[in-house]
Amino acid sequence: MGTYFPLFINMERKKVQVFGGGKIAARRVTVLLEFKANVRVTAPEISEQLIQLAEEENSLTLEFRGYQKGEIQDADLVLAATSDENVNHMIFQECRHKEIPVNVASDQSKCDFYFPGIAKEGKITVGVTAGGRDHKEAAKVTEQIRRMLKSQ
Repeated sequence: MGTYFPLFINMERKKVQVFGGGKIAARRVTVLLEFKANVRVTAPEISEQLIQLAEEENSLTLEFRGYQKGEIQDADLVLAATSDENVNHMIFQECRHKEIPVNVASDQSKCDFYFPGIAKEGKITVGVTAGGRDHKEAAKVTEQIRRMLKSQ
């Protein structure tokens, strides 16, 4: 597996399709909304956290149903965070076929991009990753950077 290049992109108005409505999806959707992305979550069951967030955010749409093969049309990015590995794999295959960047939360070998730990204060934004291998270490470093930025 290659080394990932850190890239900062303007997420404002980018269309992000998220499949899955649990804890991982909720964490990632929350971050995406902070960066002004338009997010659509599709899952048969969606967490209370996401339902509440959708009531507060116009840029979050919820669809209470499962993934349907061939449905990914106009997404700029796709996140597969379902609890079904077969569904995640089908989403991955569809995205690869359509050349849409995808992140499969449960399988780093099926990720065109990673979600970094985010440390943001004022105009400074720092993204931290351990290459998808050590989430605890990345979280620890991210928290250290947050504290450092707050003390500036």
